[in-house]
Amino acid sequence: MSWNWQKSDWPQFSWDEERLSPLEERLLLEAGVFVGTTKHVGPEDREQIVIEAMSTEAVTTSEIEGEILDRASVQSSIRRQLGLAVDERRVRPAEQGIAEMMVDLYRGFSAPLTSEMLFGWHEMLMRGRPEVREVGRYRSNAEPMQVVSGAIYRPTVHFEAPPSAAVAGEMERFVAWFNDERQPALTKAGIAHLYFVSIHPFEDGNGRIARAIAEKALAQAVGQPSLIQLAATILARRKEYYAALAAANRENEITGWLMWFADTTTEAQRRTTAGVEFVIAKSRLLERLRGELNDRQEKALQRMLREGPAGFAGGLSASNYASITGASPATTTRDLADLVDKGALVRTGERRHARYHVAIAAG
Repeated sequence: MSWNWQKSDWPQFSWDEERLSPLEERLLLEAGVFVGTTKHVGPEDREQIVIEAMSTEAVTTSEIEGEILDRASVQSSIRRQLGLAVDERRVRPAEQGIAEMMVDLYRGFSAPLTSEMLFGWHEMLMRGRPEVREVGRYRSNAEPMQVVSGAIYRPTVHFEAPPSAAVAGEMERFVAWFNDERQPALTKAGIAHLYFVSIHPFEDGNGRIARAIAEKALAQAVGQPSLIQLAATILARRKEYYAALAAANRENEITGWLMWFADTTTEAQRRTTAGVEFVIAKSRLLERLRGELNDRQEKALQRMLREGPAGFAGGLSASNYASITGASPATTTRDLADLVDKGALVRTGERRHARYHVAIAAG
């Protein structure tokens, strides 16, 4: 069995441009909708959108690799990096590192890609990881770099990357390609992701950096930070993601991979736009209800709104409301009925099966 980098045409990838063209057009259309939507957002809401987008990507790109981070800590660190008001929360090195990388990607999206940039990202990602021996530099270990699963005595090798001795040269060629390539947005971003993980230049963190590079390519194509929910959408399709990469790692005809990546990215763009629309609708709802809710209702509604467009899982029950607010059963019944009357919540079901949803349509 041979891998893509062992083929004679490496890294001259080929694909069916006609199949990608409609998806490229759809992405540009969605990007235009996103830009148009954000024009209706005030400064405070814009700040929230940026923080939510970056923290979502930070948490989900890590979760794809099996690392679970504390979202509140990531948000706190992002706010600190952006010079915004923060609490006194203690932030672990892992949360701080991924937050720093996301802010650097956001601020420097238009800058050329360099090895030094990649080394910096790697140092951020590996913060608090003493077991990783080579941090902030390309791997040099003589042992094969393999992606494996299964029992240690009978592992399944999903991919073997180029030997460490070849990495510096491969990365020099990759960086030059990224900075000079003029392919359409989805095509370039998809190739960049696959090309980078095929080289697998670091001891660890390659998947997270590959997704960051893809987002950098998308941002450069639209001329502003994309804030796209790419990692969040990939996480929802994680099995498909690994299967698509595994298939693409064997050949340099990559239409299948690019079609999968393009479909996932356009879905991510729709999610991003829906998130902005939700923030706008949430602000309008809270403004309309200003001064009309008691402290319990305000607390419960804010808790529900933190769940975003997807809403409170299964809807809010009376027992949920009592748990959040500490209200008695009779007070809970009155509060919820009042929230429905005021148009803050919509009720479905009856009696003990009643569930309450925020009166904002999901995107």
